[in-house]
Amino acid sequence: MENHYIEDHALSTELATRSDGDSKIAMPRKVERAVIYGVDERPPIFQAIFLGVQHFLTFCGTGVALPLILVGPLCMEQDQLAVSQLIATAFFVEGIVTFLQVTFGLRLPVVQGGSSAYLGPAIALMNSYGECPVSLTVNSTASERANYTEVWQVRMREVQGAIMVAPLLQVVVGFTGIMGFLLKFIGPITIAPCVALVGFSLLGPAASRAGLHWGISVLTIFSIFMFSQVLKNVEVPVLGWRRGKCSSTRRVPFFRMFPIILGVLLAWLIAYIFTITDVFPSAESQTYGYRARTDLNPEVTNDAQWFRIPYPGQWGVPVVTLAGVFVMFSAVVASVLDSLGDYYAIARLAGAPPPPPHAVNRGIGFEGIGCVLAGAWGTANGTTSFSTNAGLVGITKVGSIFVIQICAVIMIIVGMLGKFTAFISTIPLPIVGGVLCVLLGLLVAVGLSNLQYVDLNSSRNLLIIGFSLFMGMLLPLWVDTGENDKLLETGITRLDRVIKVVLTTEVFIGGVFAFTLDNLLPGSREERGITAFTKDYNEQTTDTEGFSSIHIYDFPFGMSFIRKWKWTRYIPVCPTFLYTGLVDGNDDVPVNRVDLDTRF
Repeated sequence: MENHYIEDHALSTELATRSDGDSKIAMPRKVERAVIYGVDERPPIFQAIFLGVQHFLTFCGTGVALPLILVGPLCMEQDQLAVSQLIATAFFVEGIVTFLQVTFGLRLPVVQGGSSAYLGPAIALMNSYGECPVSLTVNSTASERANYTEVWQVRMREVQGAIMVAPLLQVVVGFTGIMGFLLKFIGPITIAPCVALVGFSLLGPAASRAGLHWGISVLTIFSIFMFSQVLKNVEVPVLGWRRGKCSSTRRVPFFRMFPIILGVLLAWLIAYIFTITDVFPSAESQTYGYRARTDLNPEVTNDAQWFRIPYPGQWGVPVVTLAGVFVMFSAVVASVLDSLGDYYAIARLAGAPPPPPHAVNRGIGFEGIGCVLAGAWGTANGTTSFSTNAGLVGITKVGSIFVIQICAVIMIIVGMLGKFTAFISTIPLPIVGGVLCVLLGLLVAVGLSNLQYVDLNSSRNLLIIGFSLFMGMLLPLWVDTGENDKLLETGITRLDRVIKVVLTTEVFIGGVFAFTLDNLLPGSREERGITAFTKDYNEQTTDTEGFSSIHIYDFPFGMSFIRKWKWTRYIPVCPTFLYTGLVDGNDDVPVNRVDLDTRF
């Protein structure tokens, strides 16, 4: 394996000295990089494939769980073939969106998956049709089965129409540069609660899954810690492969790079052994621990097709209603704030400079396009950046977008292999819960790490941060407790649903409070952390030779032509976009001045 170290000639603090007579000669010291592979670096193909599979396995637990949450409100629980097709469609579309995002959009190692922000509005639309019809039986006629299918497809089609139209707002906000403009008012005090609340908002799903069998969940957690921390420096010899033939062996930090896949496989193997030996309670008894069995849903695998390509309109022509679109707008706003927090988190975890406005604009715009595609194909959900995969980058220290592109291809292929998708869905939920506990905990820590720039001796800052975090968790809890949501009823059913969705989205509540208070309450730039954040930003966007490292956010091709055209600096999604005042506070000096100086 190549030696991933850099020579730092710029920082005097990184220079070692040795005595040579009466003089001392400065010698450059090798500094270990924060990541094994940077954003624009490519691991060897075999490593990249395994890393891509690991990202897929990290994603697929929640990727399967989100469609299954919608199965009940859709009234399709007894149509197991349709359930497997819904899961396969979600994988297929999310693979396409992920590839577009990392290749042409944000260009950071972020996986696009189903968004929990869309669950509330989608379920509200489905429930507006009333109770599900009578359950099917073995003796149900073909006509009864056809009516059953039509019931859930009617619900699906309205959700599809709402998800196709509402995210067009997200497309406009991204590609017109509005999102980049708003970044001028977003500092560390806003970013920290947003990212932290992304992790806190998933406490419920993590707890519910891990609590199904704490033994298997703890085993998963313990395994991930062992592989990622205790054994992280153990290098395993592997055969190299070059030009179609084996080359010399090299040593790779195998356990550090694949802790999730190893932890999941180990826990899955133990769960399988305990299942066939009847250590776990039988599914019929449904006593505590039976949900850790690996044989709970054999019919899903049996009914699934071997090969099927999902296509737009497969459930019928989507139906667009004003009420449905209106309800979905709240999910769009919440999803944008959620993704913005993820962008900064994934950049820090991948050892990349904070994303500039043009990259954020493209990222939000492509997420909107992804939601439109999800609506057209019929996943009953939107798409957003996946927080758990951001945590995986932090554990493995592999930030290569090439790995995510491979993961995207795997998602697309799996989406066409019905049997395999059904098999993946048999991963016991306690294992998924254990993975969520580790990765979401890391994500919370990454969010709070932004506070290193802020003056934490300031009562102003402590008040804003604490209040935003507290209210971000308190209001959703209050709304969901008892019948408190009825106190918010206005008499307009659709408006009531919008209000409930907004007030139960932790990231939205905490982000709004932090953003508003940080920009309204008086405070100096040093106190708010803007000065330190600006300095760190400029240092991260310039390498040791004085060149810009912001190039990782460039388009994958065509940059030589784009740099020749001066008018491209006025296009909000173009890497040469001339933006000002992001964190400098000076609207006359472009924040990307280093980058512009090297280009023009």
